[in-house]
Amino acid sequence: MEIGPYAPLNTFVDLLLDAICVVDRQGHFVFVSAACERIFGYTQQEIIGMRMIDLVAPDDRERTLAAANDIIAGHPRLNFENRYVRKDGHLVDIMWSARWLEADQVRIAIAHDITERKQSESAQAALFAISEAAHAAVDLFALFGQIHQIIGKLLSANNFSVALYDRKSELLSFPYHANEDHDSAAVPQAESRAFCAEVIRSRLPLLRNATVPDAASANPARVDNGAAQCWLGVPLDAQHGTIGALILCSDRGGMPYTEKHKALLHFISTQVAAAIERKQLQTRLQYMSQYDALTDLPNRGLLYDRLDVALARSQREQTRLALLYIDLDKFKQVNDTFGHAAGDLLLKEVASRLKECVRGADTVARMSGDEFVVLLENVQATEHAAMVAEKIRNAISQPILISGRSLRILPSIGVARYPENGESGQQLLTCADEAMYQEKRASEQAGAAHGDAAQPS
Repeated sequence: MEIGPYAPLNTFVDLLLDAICVVDRQGHFVFVSAACERIFGYTQQEIIGMRMIDLVAPDDRERTLAAANDIIAGHPRLNFENRYVRKDGHLVDIMWSARWLEADQVRIAIAHDITERKQSESAQAALFAISEAAHAAVDLFALFGQIHQIIGKLLSANNFSVALYDRKSELLSFPYHANEDHDSAAVPQAESRAFCAEVIRSRLPLLRNATVPDAASANPARVDNGAAQCWLGVPLDAQHGTIGALILCSDRGGMPYTEKHKALLHFISTQVAAAIERKQLQTRLQYMSQYDALTDLPNRGLLYDRLDVALARSQREQTRLALLYIDLDKFKQVNDTFGHAAGDLLLKEVASRLKECVRGADTVARMSGDEFVVLLENVQATEHAAMVAEKIRNAISQPILISGRSLRILPSIGVARYPENGESGQQLLTCADEAMYQEKRASEQAGAAHGDAAQPS
């Protein structure tokens, strides 16, 4: 069929892979070659008379109009890139070469589809960005947020979940989930959890369009208002197995995902898995460097850091703080009599009781062996530290059941207060340590009924 005054061009241009478009001064298509249907999805008959700018992606319209005006002014443009919206709603990347024909008062352009090239470039850029994020993110949650942003530049990701799978416990968790309202604290839908479990179980990328149910599912996912949604999920495969999955769900009323989207997400998922494992390792190493492996309490190094911060805050805000230095009397007898395993259980129970005696903002740290330190911030009254020390003494002295035996152990506690007993962390620690040993010597000299403190009660 011949279309418009430029119909004779069809004999030649129909064989071209690139599209030829002719647009008048008002911006309407007056001729398109047959290749336009392959690129834009519209037939030649449909596109003739349409405004060129109406097909351009909204974010690219302003600069596209500026380029068109420049061409009309007599300045040809080569290799101008923008994005068009296909008839099916998907975006296509186009590289244009165009010039103005003054005699015919039209703009003639050749359109080259560069969508695959742009997607390849975007995927490579995403791989690099994910690798950089693994190094820059302060923690796992921040990493998940950056991964969400990176994937969101490649395809629609308003409904996005990161699921992690613990192979030992066989537990599935969702440490990051964002819905259409951009709420990363939202709870995943039941459909999302079930779909995620299927992705991890199969270890395959899955695409499920609710309007065309997957053969493996008789109940396609639907949102509350009954509108169909499309689910896309890929496993996060690491060196030692699947550690989780990435799950996306199309927006309500939005375009469904395609096989190309599935391939793209699967392509970058290996880098995502590597980034997550790297950050998990960094987190574990950092935790090991700051926390005691037996009791999970802050260790000596982390205590010093928190003490320095607390002192700076107290000096700035003119508040008080206190340190409690705690040692378990005759703890060595527990190890010698009942074994080191019993001693370890005793230390863990003491650590738990110490944490129950203080506020959430306070710090309980294990210095070494059977020595602990409690940092009390924002102490309102002088007697507050002594009250906490007595509370700790009563808590620890209660019988502790270890391997079927009831043990009773007593603590010696030294107290140092800021600013009365020192202005530096080391001064306060030394003062509290000396006070603790004075109490321990006084107890030993008194001889008394505490001699069998670590024996079965």
